[in-house]
Amino acid sequence: MDVHRGTVSPPPSPQFDPSHSADVTALAGTTAILNCRVHNINNLTVSWIRHRDIHLLTVGSYTYTSDQRFRALHMDDSDDWVLKIKFVQIRDSGIYECQISTTPPVSHFIRLKVVKPHTHVLGGPDMYINKGSTINLTCVVEFSPEPPEFIYWNHNDKIISYDSDRGGVTVIIEKGDVTTSSLLIQDARPADSGRYDCNPSNASPANLTVHVLNGEHPAAMQHGGQGTYTSSSLKNILSLLSVLAALHRVLQ
Repeated sequence: MDVHRGTVSPPPSPQFDPSHSADVTALAGTTAILNCRVHNINNLTVSWIRHRDIHLLTVGSYTYTSDQRFRALHMDDSDDWVLKIKFVQIRDSGIYECQISTTPPVSHFIRLKVVKPHTHVLGGPDMYINKGSTINLTCVVEFSPEPPEFIYWNHNDKIISYDSDRGGVTVIIEKGDVTTSSLLIQDARPADSGRYDCNPSNASPANLTVHVLNGEHPAAMQHGGQGTYTSSSLKNILSLLSVLAALHRVLQ
């Protein structure tokens, strides 16, 4: 009550709290929690809408979808309005709207990204190595719920033994949000050619084919990430330059 004017002050307008209503990345098959924090909600209602199909999912604490994976969560006297999605799938990715029932309605948008564990070997699908050089293969494991307990390598479907008579084989593993396993094979020889598979304990495998060369120079060969030209391609380039020079003289 405003004593001086004898009027009632209007309640403060509801406000979103973006710092507690952030985008979410969830692993496929787990539970995703989308939180929308609203201050000064008063007697208004918060709803969740899925933008992909403009589907009303929840109103207040009630769920309005036949998909039982979705559930509205809200505790009395709390500013948090939660959309809980169990067993999230890739197709659940997208924009979700947290809407307050003002006139007109106001909204905050939260992006859900659903990911699966992913494995890839850098430099694939083929790598060309000179005989006698070092083979350096790096396997990257992303979006796993936790670092893989172990990673092993296969060469032509046979597990690589790091203490074999061949020698010169080393593996370096760095675990974290992104885990890498580097396979180093010194003094490459033709017998080292073939398919190499990286096998994490908690993600799908990935592979790469290594070609150990004995003096050959294919167009696709790489040295430290730099492409090299074959003798035939160099001849073609020189011929083209000669033609361009002759054309330039004619036009002068």
